[in-house]
Amino acid sequence: MNAMIDLAGKRGLVVGIANPHSIASGCASMFRAAGAELAVTYLNAKSEPYVRPVADTLQANIVLPCDVSQAGQLEAVFERIRKDWGKLDFLLHSIAFAPSGDLHGSLVDCSAAGFALAMDVSCHSFIRMARLALPLMTDGGSLITVSFYGAERAVEHYSLMGPVKAALESSVRYLAVDLASHGIHVHAISAGAIKTRAASGIDHFDALLDDVRSHTPAQHQVTIEEIGRIAVVLASDAGMTLTGSVIFADAGFHIVA
Repeated sequence: MNAMIDLAGKRGLVVGIANPHSIASGCASMFRAAGAELAVTYLNAKSEPYVRPVADTLQANIVLPCDVSQAGQLEAVFERIRKDWGKLDFLLHSIAFAPSGDLHGSLVDCSAAGFALAMDVSCHSFIRMARLALPLMTDGGSLITVSFYGAERAVEHYSLMGPVKAALESSVRYLAVDLASHGIHVHAISAGAIKTRAASGIDHFDALLDDVRSHTPAQHQVTIEEIGRIAVVLASDAGMTLTGSVIFADAGFHIVA
């Protein structure tokens, strides 16, 4: 890779790998190809068999469970990083969740509990990660999260996740201001629609994919590796002039009316 996007000597945490087809997996593979040393997490024992092979391919030094809704698990990940590495250069937050009953209905019908859980897992967890990463990013660093076009436009069937992702993107801006004096840059990647396990929970997602493809300038559906290349730039020294922005990695879908 070009020296401008060389991650050799940098250490990063990737949260959100579910299997080889997830956006987090594509980003992690690009981080590794650029020379970074990685720590990765899996949600629980049920998901571990799908994540372990990915972690092995990445030669990940740290592989730990991390369900952000379970007290202490996220803190344990950062404590392990502190003990083993003593520092952290970048992290990728690529997790989201909403109860199916709240996600599949109209926004007006979503429950308070479902909304709160979706916000906690999908948005507030990024703020918690920023707080835990701060003492480890002694030389500055990069915090990256993953969003979607439904944060700024009403996308059919995206429902509850639209307001939640909007809050996530707003949090990126405020964190960028909060952490600027520490040399920490904060980014959101607005990824194109991709058929991942998480996305399959959205009603009529195949129809959404077809619509996105037909309205993308080259009718090209973005890949997880293409999104990963953007993440590499944001994690590298080449991305340090950027902060607080939503970077679209969607092959131009967002520019078409």
